[in-house]
Amino acid sequence: MTDLILQALYSGLLQGGSYALIALGLALVFGTMKVINLAHGELVLLAAYIAYAVESGLGLGPMFAIPIALVVVCIAAVLVYSVVSRIKQDREINSLILTYGIGVILTNLILLIWHADVRSTSSTWLQEAFVVGPLYSMRSELIFFGVSIVLMVALWWWLSRSWYGRAVRAVSSNRDAAKLMGIDPGKTELVSFIVAGVLAAFAGVALFSYGVIQPAYGGALTVKAFIITVLAGVGSIPGVLLGAVLLGVAEALTVTLASSALQELAGMGLFLLVLFVMPNGLFGAARRRG
Repeated sequence: MTDLILQALYSGLLQGGSYALIALGLALVFGTMKVINLAHGELVLLAAYIAYAVESGLGLGPMFAIPIALVVVCIAAVLVYSVVSRIKQDREINSLILTYGIGVILTNLILLIWHADVRSTSSTWLQEAFVVGPLYSMRSELIFFGVSIVLMVALWWWLSRSWYGRAVRAVSSNRDAAKLMGIDPGKTELVSFIVAGVLAAFAGVALFSYGVIQPAYGGALTVKAFIITVLAGVGSIPGVLLGAVLLGVAEALTVTLASSALQELAGMGLFLLVLFVMPNGLFGAARRRG
């Protein structure tokens, strides 16, 4: 039993890395525009299907699809922004309805192109077991966990050190004050959507490399990203990582100790618990401002 629990904790930790990439894109856009992009999960899924198309059509591994996924998903993210940015009144509620509609369109587009069959990678190298002491994982899980950490460190550096990163933080803090400082909120919001697209592209390729995908999975990914954002508290990259790991571990323990049918319920239970006990997220409002 102890070995099973340790394995579940290890698997949840690795899964949390990919969840964090998905959630960071959603949290970044919400922090900048106060918009919950309900099509974000579909952007992640689009990248996953691009990886499948490259593997099945060109015979190349999913990692070779990353450049193509980056271009396509970022273009899609820009198109989503170009539509959302036209909303001038009641942006929060209207953007929810609009991005939900965009998500439905993307889901049906994926369904038309790649059909409803469940897809997974055929790369034996990525699926080979990687042993760390008594713990087992697929090689792809370990690789993309490392990629996730690198991307999160790069995002933290970008937000804290680069001009556009500081502009994103300024717009998310006070849009009007940012205008007075010479920052164009429109360009800053566009940049945040593009960065979210980059994160979604890597997350989608990672998802295809170690899991299975189907057209209806996009909505579930958006829900997971929203749960993690609430767990973390908007604006905290370490909080997003911690929230993603907690969600991954909760799901893994539920599958190991109970049933896979309860996997989604475990995430929602964790979400409600934190929402009632710590409404500002795990890191709290003061820490998030810091």
